[in-house]
Amino acid sequence: QVHLVESGGGSVQAGGSLRLSCAASGYRYSRDCMGWFRQAPGKEREGVACIDSAGGTIYEDSVKGRFTISQDKFANRVYLLMNSLKPEDTAMYYCAAELGLGYCTWPPYEYNYRGQGTQVTVSS
Repeated sequence: QVHLVESGGGSVQAGGSLRLSCAASGYRYSRDCMGWFRQAPGKEREGVACIDSAGGTIYEDSVKGRFTISQDKFANRVYLLMNSLKPEDTAMYYCAAELGLGYCTWPPYEYNYRGQGTQVTVSS
């Protein structure tokens, strides 16, 4: 049973930073893709970033240069470092996983597995 648990959300002022973490269990991280997507109230889901097992990354245009996705394959964890946060980044952030593909597809909210989410609130 694949299980993803996010942590690290919170409330920050614009310009601040947060680091989200996703702990994966129930499988051995190998040829997989891990990603993040978000959803704000009343808005559609939006892919944020993803990373494949070789370290290849994809970012949504609005977060390029501000967000960094990384992974610790030994710990089965993926991280999202968010700098220069803006009020429009406010959303529930979800971790997602696509197993065995060897590369990342887009968007991450279409992956087979997802966590329960962690709330990020950015005030102006």
